[in-house]
Amino acid sequence: MTAISTSSIRNVAIIAHVDHGKTTLVDQVLKQCHVFREGQEVVERLLDSGDLERERGITIRSKNIAVNWGGLRINLIDTPGHADFGGEVERVLKMADGVLLLVDAFEGPMPQTRFVLQKALQLGLAPIVVINKVDRPNARPLEVHDEVLELFMELDAAEDQLDFPAVYAAGRDGWAVAELDDPREDLTPLLEMIAKKLPAPPQVDGPAQMLVTALDHSDYVGRIGIGRVFRGRLVAERPLAVIKRDGTQQTAPVKQLFVFDGLGRRQVNAVDCGDVCAVVGLPDVDIGDTLADPAQPEPLPLIAIDEPTLSMNFMVNTSPGYGQE
Repeated sequence: MTAISTSSIRNVAIIAHVDHGKTTLVDQVLKQCHVFREGQEVVERLLDSGDLERERGITIRSKNIAVNWGGLRINLIDTPGHADFGGEVERVLKMADGVLLLVDAFEGPMPQTRFVLQKALQLGLAPIVVINKVDRPNARPLEVHDEVLELFMELDAAEDQLDFPAVYAAGRDGWAVAELDDPREDLTPLLEMIAKKLPAPPQVDGPAQMLVTALDHSDYVGRIGIGRVFRGRLVAERPLAVIKRDGTQQTAPVKQLFVFDGLGRRQVNAVDCGDVCAVVGLPDVDIGDTLADPAQPEPLPLIAIDEPTLSMNFMVNTSPGYGQE
């Protein structure tokens, strides 16, 4: 069980408005990182796994995908693109160290993008801007780049976040370039930027600590807790303390550990600090729980979630027929 250095991991959340090409771009990343076997039939728009998500092109529940490239494991974390799923957004972003902000080269940044981006900037995540669909006849990539910079300024981005790197891409055709006049070959410029510009997770030694940010279920093994290891190392078949949101604790053995591998999961004996994993064997685990070493059960801070809000504007009637009823 050789420890994996955190320097070889990148945890990246993807932010995009509806129909700005997020799932198509991810399809190409998977293909170019050789996730699929030669001749394997590939379903398009792999991130949109639910029927409603495929029909509408939206993301309601986040997904996790991992690719290996250039000696790195890149965990790609999909995010819901709407304020209606705000709690899901904040939980998902806790797993990331950086974000890809995907923006249409014609439409520019949209309101749904603004909400998720604001959460990412508040968490201090490092951004890369991907201006997509630059092959469209009406594309205006340089103007959109300026609009994105204005949005960052409106959202009070930190100085280092304002100095964001950017690539210009055509996700459907599978290429990205750092400059518009560069050769348009593949997605290597984007992957290189992820490797060089986004930070690796910090190495924190000590007793194990993991925050559960998502759940899955299997008919065979029951409830599965998904999240990021923030400290130490999780080891299969060893007990973990499950610290609930109300502070109560219970101890249960970890039956299986999985890391994400392509579209699926790969069973491992241990998961180190900084990686994203799935834990099997904790029947009552829930979102927001901390998994910790039973000898030193320290809870991680709870994830603050925005309260449900209804916004209304009451305005003066300025229609031409006002007062003539």
